[in-house]
Amino acid sequence: MLSEIPIGSLVPLTGPSAVDGREFRNGVLMACEEINAKGGVLGQELHPHFEDTGRQTPEEVVAAANRLIEHKHVHAIINGYNIGPQNAEYEPIADAGIIYIHHNTLLQHHDTVLSDPERYFGCFMGNPAEYWYGRGFLKFLSALRERSAWRPHNNRLAIISGSKPYSIVIAKAMASSARTFGWDVAFGPEIVQTPRSDWRDVIARATATDPAVIANTHFYAGDLAHFQSQFMEAPSNSLVYLQYGAMHRSFSELAQENAIGVVVSAVTSLLRDEMGRAFSRRYLERFGPHSTPQVGCQCYNAVQHYALAVAAAGGSGAPGQHTTNRRVAQSLKDITWRGVSGATHYHEQWQTAVSYPDQSNDPSLGMPHLFFQVQSLDRGLALIAPEPYDVDPFIQPPWFTS
Repeated sequence: MLSEIPIGSLVPLTGPSAVDGREFRNGVLMACEEINAKGGVLGQELHPHFEDTGRQTPEEVVAAANRLIEHKHVHAIINGYNIGPQNAEYEPIADAGIIYIHHNTLLQHHDTVLSDPERYFGCFMGNPAEYWYGRGFLKFLSALRERSAWRPHNNRLAIISGSKPYSIVIAKAMASSARTFGWDVAFGPEIVQTPRSDWRDVIARATATDPAVIANTHFYAGDLAHFQSQFMEAPSNSLVYLQYGAMHRSFSELAQENAIGVVVSAVTSLLRDEMGRAFSRRYLERFGPHSTPQVGCQCYNAVQHYALAVAAAGGSGAPGQHTTNRRVAQSLKDITWRGVSGATHYHEQWQTAVSYPDQSNDPSLGMPHLFFQVQSLDRGLALIAPEPYDVDPFIQPPWFTS
């Protein structure tokens, strides 16, 4: 028996997503360290190997996957997102017959797995698809309005999107579902080329429509900090939602006081229950006060779930050992994992985590779509939805005039 189980990770340690890549690496490292400290998996230690995916082009990501498979002989690849390859990395992974758990948050994952379930048996998405961001955001807005936590001055919605397919899918999901939840799209979806540091023109055109809500579905933390700071040069009476990247500590560090009041969400993030708080303390102690456990928790959860599935299956398989890894894949689907982000319960056909409350009304069988608000620069993000995970009330943004 091998003394270790090699696992790989495709992480953007350089390039525009490096702030996320560092946290993805942290999450994998911490999970492996904790599992190994308890004796490993069936007596074997997890040995992580990392490959930088840089700007996350198909060529970079596929080459990194090949290096992990051919040179490190990894039994699984577990990482956060790589926006760009559009599932191209599935091909060498499927050829090798190993397990792949990623957090690309792409609806395209469903299509790829369904196109050939036998070939892609080992490909899993550890969070729900980006589509649920759009519909889930509207559900959140409506719930906020219905319980009078926020009284919008009208029902107009302005939608700004970055140029990545991820951002565009979210923006279009918001627009197509708006009327279902009682909202009118007054502006957009306006797709702008990203990365971007100057947002003034699109902000001015959006605020000219007097929207109750401005949603920006771009996701780079630094770009969003520029957006919010420029919005605050002449703010409208609009609730501002910034996609994902505003969770990063770097967003608040860049935007400073301008950040307070912003709403952000993640279909996978960190709960504020006992498990979540304990994880956050360990993570900050291990990686420092400028790290972001709300992001690192994604890969941490996935490694923990994988380890449990390997133990239940009786072992893991190296490249070429398809039969062994099919048992691991079935265990991932059979075992619902309650981690620091809530429940990971894989959809039988899509092999993606089911979302709560967007897909399932059962919090024990769905990963919670969490909504946060920046309310202080000192104490981190306030968790304001959904029930039963919300621990903080929504506050009126300080730029509101009434």
